[in-house]
Formats: sequence, C-alpha cells, structure tokens
Amino acid sequence: MAGLAEKKIIYNSMSEDDPNGNNSGETIEEVNTPRWGPNHAGAKELAAGYSTGKRIQEIMCVAISIPLMLVNIYFLFVNFSFNRWYIILISGVLGILMADFFSGLVHWGADTWGSVDLFLLGKTFIRPFREHHIDPTAITRHDFIEANGDNFAVCIPALVYMAYQFCSYEQKDIDLVYNRNTFIIFLSIFVSMTNQIHKWSHTYFGLPNYIVWLQNCHIILPRKHHRIHHVAPHETYFCITTGWLNYPFEYIGFWTFLENQIEKFTGAKPRSDDLAWAKKTD
Repeated sequence: MAGLAEKKIIYNSMSEDDPNGNNSGETIEEVNTPRWGPNHAGAKELAAGYSTGKRIQEIMCVAISIPLMLVNIYFLFVNFSFNRWYIILISGVLGILMADFFSGLVHWGADTWGSVDLFLLGKTFIRPFREHHIDPTAITRHDFIEANGDNFAVCIPALVYMAYQFCSYEQKDIDLVYNRNTFIIFLSIFVSMTNQIHKWSHTYFGLPNYIVWLQNCHIILPRKHHRIHHVAPHETYFCITTGWLNYPFEYIGFWTFLENQIEKFTGAKPRSDDLAWAKKTD
C-alpha cells in the first residue's frame, strides 16, 4: 500500500504494475522508506513546490484560452461548407494525431532530461513530471486548473491568430485557410485537454460512463494502456492524448534512438534526475 514504510528496491518503487520486480542492469539499493505515493519524501517536496504565482498563471491561461476556443469554433461553424466535409475530417484526424505526438515529445523530454533546479523551467514545468512518477495518483487530486493550465497556455498564440484571421480576412481568404484552421482547432482542443485525459487514465472510480466508453474505444488514452508507461524506469509509451502513436513508436524504437543520440553527443544520462527524486528519503 502506498505510503507504508517498507524495505524495497528503490528504482522499482515507482512501478504501479510490478512493485516487487527487479530491474536488471540498474543500481539496487535497499532502504526503509515509504514506497511511491503521497508520503514519499520526494513527492512531498515536489508537491510543496506548487506556488501561488504558478496558480495565478494557470488561472489566467485557462480564462483566456476557453473564450478564444469558443469564438473560433463559432467562426468555423458559421463558415462551414458541407461540400468539403471529408477534407475537414482529415484535418481533424491530423490535428488529433499531432496533439498525440506533441504530448509524447513534451512528456518524453520532461521525463527524461533536465532537472527541477533548471532555471525558469525546472520548478514550473519539470517539477510536475517528477512528482507524477513518485506519486502517480497526485494528478487525480489536482483540480481542473492545476491539471490543465499549462496545456491551455501553449494554445493561446494559435487561437489568437486564428481569431484575428476570422475577424479581419475577407471571405475568400477565410475559405483558403479554413481547412488549416480546422486542423489547428482540433490540435488546440486535444492539446489543451491532454492532461485531463491523462488524469482520467489514472482515475479508476467515479468516471462518467461516456469517458470510460471513450477510453475503452481508444478514442482517448485508455487506463490499461497508460499503465505500461508507469513501469519503472518509465522509458516507453510517452504519448498521453490518445496513445495512438505509442505502438508504432515503440516498434521502431523512436524514443530509444533519440536518447542514444543525445547521450552519445552530450554524455547526459536519461532519467537520472527522475531516479534521484525516487531515492529521496528525507
């Protein structure tokens, strides 16, 4: 049970599926310390790093993004032309795929490289990723703002530009960029909701039936699918919007190839900071 003091293998303390398994080739160290969960020393320290300033920034980003998104959806609706529905459908699917790719790229980068002490990005961006591996259920205790504020933030520039186009372009120019803007709105919606979808993948009780149905149909990230990522050392299945790209990326060794190249040219070890937080005992 999470939070109970026990003798354990540190590196495997973060695994949700195989907490007693051994990870060959990794350094093993036995200590009396809480397993992964909210009572882990590292999890407590990381959770305490969520500041008032960060909260205000997230509130502002959500408050700006949602109205922009609604305005752009309205403009897309009033300019809709049924005779190109199939192009719009393709644009939408591509937007979802791109959101899944970006979720994997950001997730892989923040999980694998950098440190909480990194200037500017460390405490605001990398900290939640470190906390999540030590206490995977922490995200289920985060409200909508804390879970999704950063994702809404990255959508603001594209949404502002799209609204500008609809408000200032002539109709012929709006028609020319309509398919691209369909792609962008789908991309923005799924990027902004990625962490909410991620949160649902860790929630096993009380989810609405339609969310469970979407997970079971693999329209959004399924719970069983995401568990694979949480087996230490958290080196695979990084895409967390739909998870559609996890199968092909794992098959071709996409993330492993990138890690090998970066380690070869920089000497940096992947996930070394993640392991350091898992080993914290006080």
